[in-house]
Formats: sequence, C-alpha cells, structure tokens
Amino acid sequence: MSPQDFLKEIQAIGEKFLLKLQKLPKSDPVEIASFSVVLLFIATVLVLTIIACSCCCYSCCGCDGPDSRHKKSRVRPAA
Repeated sequence: MSPQDFLKEIQAIGEKFLLKLQKLPKSDPVEIASFSVVLLFIATVLVLTIIACSCCCYSCCGCDGPDSRHKKSRVRPAA
C-alpha cells in the first residue's frame, strides 16, 4: 500500500467519523450509547498502549535514574 493510498484511506475514515458525529444528536439513545462504548474502547486501548510502551521503554533504556535501589538482584542457588 503506497503512502498516498494510506492517506486516502485515513481521510475516508475521518470523513465517515465526522458524518457519524453530525448525525449523532438525531440518533436514538441506543445508538448514542453504542457509539460511546466504541469510543471508550478505542480510548482505553490507546491509553493502555501508551502506558505499556512507556513502561517498556523505561525498563529497556536503563532509565533507572540516580536511585539504584530498585535494580534486580540475581538469586544464586544455595550450595
């Protein structure tokens, strides 16, 4: 998929989303509730992805800071 096709697809999705938002005040309560649930799900996935990436980057990059008390210690078997 070329970058231009990708941008066209994103634009089409955005236009559908805006059209849905414009029709939302005239919709019945069930449709408003289902749309809200879908938006809440998308927001939750994005927030959890950001948290997971930030935690992963924090542990992978060695950004322990000046406090080295939280470093993991290796446990060796007893002799």
